[in-house]
Amino acid sequence: MIPVTTFQNQKVALFGLGGSGLATARALRAGGADVVCFDDNQARVEQAASEGIETLDLRALDWSGVAALVLAPGVPLTHPAPHWSVELARDAGVEIIGDVELFCRERRKFCPAAPLIAITGTNGKSTTTALVAHLLKELGLDGQMGGNIGTPILELEPPQPGRHYVIECSSYQIDLTPSLDPSVGIHLNLSPDHLDRHGSMEHYAVIKERLVAGSKVAVVGVDDGLSSAIADRLELARKPVCRIAGERELADGIYARHGRLIEAHGASQTEVAHFGGIDSLRGDHNGQNAAAAFAALRALERPAADIAAAMKTFPGLHHRMEVVAKQGRVLFINDSKATNADAAARALASFERIYWIAGGRAKAGGISSLEEYFSKIAKAFLIGEAAGDFAKTLEGRVPCAVSGTLAQAVRDAAAEAAEDGAEEIAILLSPACASFDQFPNFELRGAAFVDAVRALPDAGNTQEVA
Repeated sequence: MIPVTTFQNQKVALFGLGGSGLATARALRAGGADVVCFDDNQARVEQAASEGIETLDLRALDWSGVAALVLAPGVPLTHPAPHWSVELARDAGVEIIGDVELFCRERRKFCPAAPLIAITGTNGKSTTTALVAHLLKELGLDGQMGGNIGTPILELEPPQPGRHYVIECSSYQIDLTPSLDPSVGIHLNLSPDHLDRHGSMEHYAVIKERLVAGSKVAVVGVDDGLSSAIADRLELARKPVCRIAGERELADGIYARHGRLIEAHGASQTEVAHFGGIDSLRGDHNGQNAAAAFAALRALERPAADIAAAMKTFPGLHHRMEVVAKQGRVLFINDSKATNADAAARALASFERIYWIAGGRAKAGGISSLEEYFSKIAKAFLIGEAAGDFAKTLEGRVPCAVSGTLAQAVRDAAAEAAEDGAEEIAILLSPACASFDQFPNFELRGAAFVDAVRALPDAGNTQEVA
């Protein structure tokens, strides 16, 4: 745990007592703050109270003596409307921040030299975060990974010299971190997502840009126009920028081509790493992730050859293009983390013969943007709330069945794939949807997929990979 001492002997209100919120309350208490907490979920309030944390409906709080409101990232700050706790704090002139901001203040206070690598982007940020953390570990460095991936940031070990922090940041977290100042900031890409929470694509992009704008070195993906414009603005502001790309050749920066990473400096084009054949980095989209991770380690002055060697042992990320089992020619792929169409596109592009399990709670735009991959899909098996709408989109273009549940979809897909004579077949869970209609989160959805694969009638002939 990282005790939050920057609010020692001060009154702090906290709203949102999920995993990161409860961790934040503990860290504030450990650092000597007078913290009072609340949540709209009564069970969470009771859990905090059972730990001895003070709880109070913040509508009954005297805000005149409050130093800050610490808001959980899942609570609306601006859109579709500010949460009532946000309105109370603003009316009282109280600053509103999040747990990543608390971490940044503690790092600056006690060990500003501790390297901080912060990663954001609409897609690929979890894979890139896990890859950077893996590279640090393989190179014998102390790497702490957390934030929007896995461990809440304040549950990591306290800052000290040589301890590296690899932090995935969602747009919600960046919005609550006004002084975000990474040693290396990575921005991967932008596509429409979470617009219900940000109001417009323009506002979403502005928030994402803050992460690299505050960094000492900015690593920026330039495969999309909005992100390329971010790189241009940072360069005009004389910020050190390393452009990276997975889909285009660069005159200056690091880009991927045919499973190789090329470091370009004008006329000089040098192959620095080979990631082709690494199952955990399969697919063209992982070129951008590999380039970003490589650039981050180079910014930390690590030798290129060492980075390239460490990349070969990357085990991959749970629930993202994860090969969980093989049954003869059939691969079972858990891509539950693909919660929007753009993320699903990356998985669909990576296989040639696909039995696709898709659906859940749909995001804006549905799956119409995936049309270029429809020819790869032997059949789609649709689940959840989106099944009817997805069936209409696919009608006449992709054979499909409404399976309803994930377990039924796995059974249906396995039965039909068994009759397919293709050299390699992927039964791919890549939902292009949020999980919240049938599962609390994408992790449990992915776990349910694995359970369904294990429950297949001929599971005894299935080789579990993950």
